[in-house]
Amino acid sequence: MRRLPLGTIAGARSGDKGGDANIGVWVRQPAAYTWLVGLLTEKVLRELLPETAGLPIAITRLPNLLAVNIVVSGLLGEGVAFNARFDPQAKGLGEWLRSRLVDIPESLLEEL
Repeated sequence: MRRLPLGTIAGARSGDKGGDANIGVWVRQPAAYTWLVGLLTEKVLRELLPETAGLPIAITRLPNLLAVNIVVSGLLGEGVAFNARFDPQAKGLGEWLRSRLVDIPESLLEEL
């Protein structure tokens, strides 16, 4: 294992729908997808994104796309027009998640 940013191996895109933040995370290899699904649990997401504390999180696995979709309900309060949050549309949330350090198996890094 090597402790590196999640973005070393995964892409992400994020945005909003009302007060909810949405993050799509994907990888390019099936072996990396198996690892990603094991990594992105509710518990680990709360550690990586402490601002999700106390908020509902829905995780949807999309195996045919080698992707995971995450919805954090209420992260943006009442939505972009009402919010003073630094990232009111959650556009940077995916990159914030990609910047977080995780343990990545060496075997997955060899495939890059």
